[in-house]
This record gives sequence, C-alpha cells and structure tokens, in this order.
Amino acid sequence: MPTVISSDPRRWWALTALVASMLTLGFDMTILNVALPTMAGDLGASTGEQQWLADAYVVVFAALMLPAGLLGDRFGRRLMLVTGLGIFLAGSVMGALAPDVTWVGAARAVMGVGGALVMPLALSVLPSLFGPDERSKAIGVMSAASALGMPLGPILGGWLLDHFWWGSVFLVNVPMVGIGVAACLFLLPETRDPASPRVDITATALTAAGLGALVYAIIEAPTRGWGDPLVAGFLAGAVVLLAGLVLRERRAARPMLDMELLRHRGFLVNALTATLVTFVLAGLLFLLPPYLQTVLGHDALGTGLRLLPMMAGLLVSARGAQPVVARFGPRAVVGCGLVMLAFAAFLGSRTAPDSGYGFTALWLTVTGLGFGFAVVPAMDGALAALPADRAGSGSGLLMTLRQVGGAIGIALLGSLLAGAYRDRLDVTGLPGPAADTAGESVVAAHLVAERTGTQGLAASANSAYVHGMGLVLLVCGVAALVAALLTAAFLPATRSPEGEESAGPAMAGPEADARQ
Repeated sequence: MPTVISSDPRRWWALTALVASMLTLGFDMTILNVALPTMAGDLGASTGEQQWLADAYVVVFAALMLPAGLLGDRFGRRLMLVTGLGIFLAGSVMGALAPDVTWVGAARAVMGVGGALVMPLALSVLPSLFGPDERSKAIGVMSAASALGMPLGPILGGWLLDHFWWGSVFLVNVPMVGIGVAACLFLLPETRDPASPRVDITATALTAAGLGALVYAIIEAPTRGWGDPLVAGFLAGAVVLLAGLVLRERRAARPMLDMELLRHRGFLVNALTATLVTFVLAGLLFLLPPYLQTVLGHDALGTGLRLLPMMAGLLVSARGAQPVVARFGPRAVVGCGLVMLAFAAFLGSRTAPDSGYGFTALWLTVTGLGFGFAVVPAMDGALAALPADRAGSGSGLLMTLRQVGGAIGIALLGSLLAGAYRDRLDVTGLPGPAADTAGESVVAAHLVAERTGTQGLAASANSAYVHGMGLVLLVCGVAALVAALLTAAFLPATRSPEGEESAGPAMAGPEADARQ
C-alpha cells in the first residue's frame, strides 16, 4: 500500500496535475471530430481515412491501457505519468505538422500511447494523495474535469478552425500538457508496487494486432465488400488473434486481462451496457460533425456549439443518476436510460435534409439524457457486483471494454454510413475519377460540385448522407432496445454492497458522474 500524504496541504495542488491531464484527454475525445470535415477537405481524406484518424487513437489506447497501469506499478506511477504526457505532447506536435492523412493517423496512434499511460495512472496515484474520507471528493473533481473536456472540445476546436488551420486542434494540447508535466514533477509523490504482475508483451501484442485487424476489416468492407479476400483474411486473423489472447489470459497465473470477472452476472451485464453506450456515442460523435458542418452549412465553431445539447443532457443525467438509482434501483434506471436512447435514435432517424437544427437539437438532448442514465449506474453497478479485492482488475477490464466499444462503434457505424451514402449518391454525368472522389465523403462531393459546377450533386450528397445517418440511427435504436431487454431480464434489481467503495475510480471517464 502506498503511503498516504493526506496531511500535506500540497495534495490539492497535486490534484491540479491530474486534473490538467484528464482535461487534456477529455478535449481530445471530441475536438478532432469537429475538425474531421475541414481535414477531409484540406487533405482529401475519404470516409474510411477519417475513420482511421479517429480509430488510430482509440485502438492503441484500448490495447495499451492495462499494460500501462502495470508499468506504473513497477517503475513508478509519477515517472510513467510524465512519460505518457510527454508522448502525448510529441504526438500532438507531430499531428500539427503532418503533411498528409497517413502522418496524421500515425500521430494519433502516438497520442494513443500517451493517453493509455495517462488515464489509468492518473487514477492510481489518488490513494497516495488522499485518505478514504477525501478520496471520493478527489475522484469527483477528476471526473468533472474529464467530463468538462467533452463539451469544451468541440467549441474550442470550432473556434480554432475558424481562426487558424486544422493543425491548431493538435497544438492546443501543448500548453495543457506542459502544465500537467510541471505539476506532476513538482507536486506528485512517486509511488510504485514492485509486487505487481509483469507486463505480458505477448498478450499486449495480441490485443493490439487483433483489434487493429478487426477495425481494418470493418472499415475496408464497404469499399471492397465483405467477401473480398483481404477483408475476410483480416477478419479471420482478428478472430484467431483475439481467441489466442483469451486462451493465454485464462491460463496465466496472474492475468493482465482477468476474464474470470465476466463470470459475475452483475459485472457482465453492466459492462456490456456501458460498452454499448460507448459504441453508440463514439459513432454519433463521428457522423454528426459532417452533417452539421457540410449538410446544414454551419462553420466549425457553430458545429461545436450545436453539439452542446447532447453534452448538456449527458452531464445533467450523469449528475442526477445516483439519487434516482437510490430511489428506483439500477435495473429500472439503466433500462429507462436505454429506452430513452432508443427513442432518441428512432426520432433522429426521421431527420431529413431540410429538417433544420431545431429537430436535431431535440433528439440530441434526449440522446444525452439517455446516455447518462444508462452509463453511470452501469459503471457503478459493474464494480459494485465484484468483491472489493477485484475492483482494480475490474476497473481495468471495464475501461478496456469501453475503449474497444468506441473503436468498433466508429468503424462499424462509420462503414455502414459510408456504404449507404455511396449507394444513394447520384453521380450521373460525372467522369469516373470525379465520381469516385464524390463517393468518398459528403465533404468531397461538395468540393467536386463546386469545382465542376455539377447541378444537383451537393443536394444529392446531402440527401445520401442523411439517409446513411438515418440508417445508422436505426441500428443504434435497435441495439439500445435489445440492451434494455437484456437489462430487464438479467440485471439484479438492487445493487450489491460488495465493492461499493471501489466503484468510484472507474467513473473518471468522459461520461463520468461528477456527483461529488
């Protein structure tokens, strides 16, 4: 056990180091989504390439989160936290200076390495700073910082894009990371746990390769077809690699990914619910900016501001979820949150190119409320279902599953959108190269229409994109309804008292409950 310095008045200043770190990660969850339409126009990025720009970060983050925590335990949490912030800084500078899509994707992957070190280690140093009586308050502050980054990210990103070039959304990380590094070096104590398990390099490689192969196959499928040998080969490879990971972890004496936790019904159902919600949220944050920016014609800052109803709904319901759970029980609240999410998705699927923003704001608000009421009790309930001595490994597995859900959400829902858009787009009269370019994304179609003067191409692209978005929302609605039925059937009506004290740290994510 680390030594607690709860009597040191600097501990609250030390918390600022962690807040700066979490706020930076919160920004990066959403700031790129607003920049994607601009980057697509400037760099000529297709929908598939835009999916990779978003997923390169998430896949690496998910694959490295568990080993990153173990590295901090063995070699020093402050050292690894500062190292993670330094890597994140290097990736940000690399992204700002990148000359093409490939280099931006590589920069995002580097940032994923840094983020994977920062997230779990920022949480793991709390026990060395605060005693049990103050820890929940500290977790609440960190949760609020991470949650605040989500709505601020699109607004800040939109303002930067209206005044500077797209690389500015990467450079904004530099001062925040600088503050975090300085605060960590001067204010955080060094702690470690030499008895922690060694990092399993093979398991880490299997995770990264398996997730990467799966995401690649899903992204390429709309263009090549599901029966294409390359797509089928990557899908088969992903199955083999991930199956190998499960077999290896089941045989390990001290597994990095504790699969036995999935035997706990309460943990399993809640974890699947939280993963599904992250799947839907990541997909929506990918498809909404092109709709707001290109179809409705708002500038980047206007796009960021118009995402606020969903973020506001999420934060309101996340904060209010706990007292509602105390009165009605987690099964009722999670189920109602999922039904709200399904209703919002079905309502959103009725969006037409001429619906206007008012209708969009309505279903976005309901979407945010459903997210919060579903994910907060699910996250708390997942760890509350476990014995207290398994809360650490349970938190790591839960965070990893959510990141995997986000990566697959961007890949699968983005691919569904791309395929539906391409099938519906009318490119009659366009030469082959121009037609292919217009089929890459709605942004590209507008650029082609502007350059060639093709009548009706922009309107056809808008209609095709909204059709694809409606199809994606229908899928999200059906998935949310199925999850609601599973919750009603299998989730315990009351929360187990086991592990309740340890449930908090897992909440320090983008949808965290800043209830304290």
